[in-house]
Amino acid sequence: MTRRQDIAVDSHQAALARIIQSHASGTGDFSTPIAGVGLFRRNNPAPPVSCLVPPSIVLVAQGAKTMWVAGEAYPYDSSRFLVTSLELPANSEVTQASPHHPCLGLTLKLDQRILAELIAQGSLPPRRDRAVGTGVGIGVASDAILSPFRRLLELLDEPEAIPVLAPMIQREVHYRLLLSDQAARLRQIASVDGHGHRISKAIDWLKVNYASPVRVDELATRVQMSAPTFHQHFRQLTGMSPLQYQKWLRLTEAKRLMLSEYMDVSTAGFKVGYESPSQFSREYSRLFGFPPKRDIAVLRVQTGDAGKSANRPVQYHTETSPRLKKAPLRPS
Repeated sequence: MTRRQDIAVDSHQAALARIIQSHASGTGDFSTPIAGVGLFRRNNPAPPVSCLVPPSIVLVAQGAKTMWVAGEAYPYDSSRFLVTSLELPANSEVTQASPHHPCLGLTLKLDQRILAELIAQGSLPPRRDRAVGTGVGIGVASDAILSPFRRLLELLDEPEAIPVLAPMIQREVHYRLLLSDQAARLRQIASVDGHGHRISKAIDWLKVNYASPVRVDELATRVQMSAPTFHQHFRQLTGMSPLQYQKWLRLTEAKRLMLSEYMDVSTAGFKVGYESPSQFSREYSRLFGFPPKRDIAVLRVQTGDAGKSANRPVQYHTETSPRLKKAPLRPS
């Protein structure tokens, strides 16, 4: 970047940090009146926390984080943004933060409809996209990317303008992303004829039917792919097999049920599809490092809820244990 571009980037980052800090007074995650936009603030470094990341862009205006996907680290800070093109099980770690210099940032859920429309309009310059691997990547936080985000967050201080201006700015963000170094990743998932789009549909189905038995060949047929091709691309994009993905969904939902709704271990395991309590406990320990009963006891101490009544469930961060919906198996 040129010196002028560096100055512009620094100005945008400082403005974003100032706005986020004014609207995020304490540590945590904060919703906003702008659809799809959330803010976060962390006052101290934090170890990796399990989360399900939707297709989104994550900007850090101050501090630094690392996203772990399938054992691979994706560090990002004010100079680099994180982008995900699929819903990915991951672990989010805060690596740089302090009470005087908190980690501040924002998330924007990507709209695949907007991406598809922009590509179909043919207004983007032609490009020969190289094949991409996983559904997560790190991009350069340039002036072109940061400028619309700054204008988007500035609307928080002009709420009456949000319904009119926010959709236009969000569309510009998607356009800028399709011109960025992460364009190939987003084009792959936005193409309705591409493997990425079909894997996304399979993930949507797994999220609804996570507690039901799954046959990979039937799921492949559902999204109109051969079983070997489906398995190959699913693992390539998500870092895990379809059955591993389903297992992750089951176990994180069971964790939420035990912590927030005070279900016992056996009931939670049965609720998410396990018939054997011993198998549930064994697989839970492999994923989270501790048996379920011990893990939940530790988490309750950490959240200050160890002595509360079972009739008063704790407020547990939804990013770490996403609420899932169960629905019966049904044909496409």
